[in-house]
Amino acid sequence: MEPAGSPSGSPSPADTPMSESPAAAAESPAPDAAPAPAAAPPAASGSRGGLALAVGAYVGARVVLVAVITGVLVLVGLPLLLALIVALIVALPLSLIAFRPLRTRLNAEIEAATATRRAQRDRLRAELRGDEVGEEP
Repeated sequence: MEPAGSPSGSPSPADTPMSESPAAAAESPAPDAAPAPAAAPPAASGSRGGLALAVGAYVGARVVLVAVITGVLVLVGLPLLLALIVALIVALPLSLIAFRPLRTRLNAEIEAATATRRAQRDRLRAELRGDEVGEEP
């Protein structure tokens, strides 16, 4: 490694802070840049794994919301049981607003899983009738 005052004029990697690396500088947005628009939720896969992940994310987010509200109410001085009841009542409408993207993704996954199951059922019924799969009447 060359010392910082080397004749080449470029600082050594040890002299450059990690946050100012060229790759990091190119990837990080300017502080005054407007935030990027929210990306559309990924396309529904219709698989059991995608549906389970969507259900888990939505239920987990709602449980965390109830836990946070309960914690705040307990810190304010309410008894735990009363705080939990109030948190459940408050979290229901709040989660409808706060978790709309999760709910939309869950609905899309349910629709995709239903369509996949319906296609499988129709294909099985066609095979049981003796029809060739993929054949149009």
